[in-house]
Amino acid sequence: MLIELLIAILVVGVICAASSIKVVKQYERGVVLRFGRLQERTRGPGITAIVPAVDRLQKVNMQIVTMPVPAQEGITRDNVTVRVDAVVYFRVEDAARAVVNVEDYLFAIGQVAQTSLRSIIGKSDLDDLLSNREQLNQGLELMIDSPALGWGVHIDRVEIKDVSLPESMKRSIARQAEAERERRSRVISADGEFQASRRLSDAARVMSDTPTALQLRLLETVVEVAAEKNSTLVLPFPVELLRFVDAIQQPQGESSAAEPEEPEPAEAPELTDTERRAAELTDTAPASALPQQRDAEEPQDTETLGTA
Repeated sequence: MLIELLIAILVVGVICAASSIKVVKQYERGVVLRFGRLQERTRGPGITAIVPAVDRLQKVNMQIVTMPVPAQEGITRDNVTVRVDAVVYFRVEDAARAVVNVEDYLFAIGQVAQTSLRSIIGKSDLDDLLSNREQLNQGLELMIDSPALGWGVHIDRVEIKDVSLPESMKRSIARQAEAERERRSRVISADGEFQASRRLSDAARVMSDTPTALQLRLLETVVEVAAEKNSTLVLPFPVELLRFVDAIQQPQGESSAAEPEEPEPAEAPELTDTERRAAELTDTAPASALPQQRDAEEPQDTETLGTA
C-alpha cells in the first residue's frame, strides 16, 4: 500500500515538473501571468520554470513579420478609381504590451494597414500613386506606426506593391505618352533644323567672300552624285542666273507696255440698194463706169421725189 502511494506521488511529481518546465526559443520572449497578474520579468530564451496551475506562460515572436495588405479599391483626389495593395514589415519591441494592450496584435495591425491605405488613396493624385511612391510609403508608415507604438509594435517598412487602373485609363495614359514622345521628337527635329540653318548661313557668308568656293562646292556635289553610278546626273542650277534672266526680261516687258495702241479701223458705211447692185456689177464692168452710173441714177431719184 505504501509502495503504491509513493509511486503515485512520484508520478504526480514528474507530471508537475514536466508541466512547469518550459523552453523559450531564441527569437521568442515569455510573458508570465500569475493568477492573471502580469509579472514584471519577461522570460528570455532557454529553459524556464513556472508554477503549475498558478502561472501561465505566453510566448511572443520577436521576429520581423511580413504582412501583405489586401488590395483596396478607392477613388483618388482627381476622381480616378484604382486598386492598390501593399505590404507591411513590423516586429514586436515590447512583448508585455503586445500581450496586455491588444487582444491580437497581428489582426489589429492588418486592419490599421487597410484603413490607412484607403486614406492614402483618397488623399493622393493618380500621378503620385504612379511616380511618387516613396513619399506615400513614408506617409503610410507614419499612419500605421502611430497606433502601433501603444501595442509594443514597431513598423519597420511599408511599401505599395501595385496600382491597378481601369482599361480606359490605361489607354488614356498610353495616348498621353505617345503625344509626349511626338512633342519631343518635333522639338528635337526643329532644333536640328535651326542649328543646320545657322551653319548654312555661316557657310553662305564664307562663300560670298570667296565666289570660287561656290564653284568648288558645285563640282563636289556633281562628283558625289556621279559616284553612285546612276544613269541620271543632277546638276544644281545657280539662283543668280535666274535673277539675271529675270532682270533682263523685266525692261523688255516695260517697253512693250509703253508702246501706243493702234486705232481700230472705222466701220464701213452701209451701202444703198443701188450701190449694192453696182458692186455686184464690178466684176464685169470697169471701175470708172461706177461713178457715171451713180450720177445717172441720182436725177431719177430726184424726179421721183418731186412727183411724190
